Amino acid sequence: MTARLPWGLVMVLALGLAFLYLPILVLIAYSFNASALVTVWGGFSAVWYARLLHNPQVLSAALLSLEVGVAATSCAVVLGTMAAAALVRVRRFRGRFLLTGMVHAPLVVPEIITGITLLLLFVSMSQILGWPHHRGFLTLVLAHISFCMAYVTVTVQPRLAGADRALEEAAMDLGASPLRAFLEITLPIISPALISGWLLGLTLSLDDLVISSFVAGPGSSTLPMVIYSKVKLGVSPDMNALASLVILTVSIGVCCAGWLMRRAEVQRARDRQLAEQG
Repeated sequence: MTARLPWGLVMVLALGLAFLYLPILVLIAYSFNASALVTVWGGFSAVWYARLLHNPQVLSAALLSLEVGVAATSCAVVLGTMAAAALVRVRRFRGRFLLTGMVHAPLVVPEIITGITLLLLFVSMSQILGWPHHRGFLTLVLAHISFCMAYVTVTVQPRLAGADRALEEAAMDLGASPLRAFLEITLPIISPALISGWLLGLTLSLDDLVISSFVAGPGSSTLPMVIYSKVKLGVSPDMNALASLVILTVSIGVCCAGWLMRRAEVQRARDRQLAEQG
């Protein structure tokens, strides 16, 4: 017998989902508005998408945000996985408490504090070491790695803790090195967590405004910075089109990641069943 949810709970859930997703649907609908006034419907048209695709400022900012996000998130996945492995596999070592605090600090420290400290760090390094010569792509990537790594670590750590260490030990008994055993045995097991951490880091990187505003230099404005500068003068229809494209891109990425994770889970279940039968 299937249990039914209370109608009150269903109503609260429906209202919550409507509060979250109805504004997004309205935004997508008004991105096809022919009128230059955002709140006045002037008929169906895709003119704002065409204008958006011919806007060099938005396109260059979107490309910069994507490049920074991919570079920072990829580095953060490697560093975050290493930090998670150290915290899970090595129970006692000097500096464990310090490493734990440093990993979790970006999760609780306000972004404006992080942005100010990174700005002071880059200015001091430039004065003392002569590097970085200017604030731009490199400083943006380093700043985004600092907070993306924390989210990757807390995502990978529980998955790594639940992985069966005996599989690695069996591989090493058969002659595999510890690194090869980790790459060929444990890494596929924790791959869903790695994908989730990568997507989460990429989302946070593309969404970041406060920290990027501190560490970006002239000519290195990210997409959130450009959108914020435009919205201060009033919401324009091309911003609705831009937001709709971002939503579409994120939705496609989430669906692809879910399909890959589901495929990996099915493959692992099939391999486990074959191993039990053998």
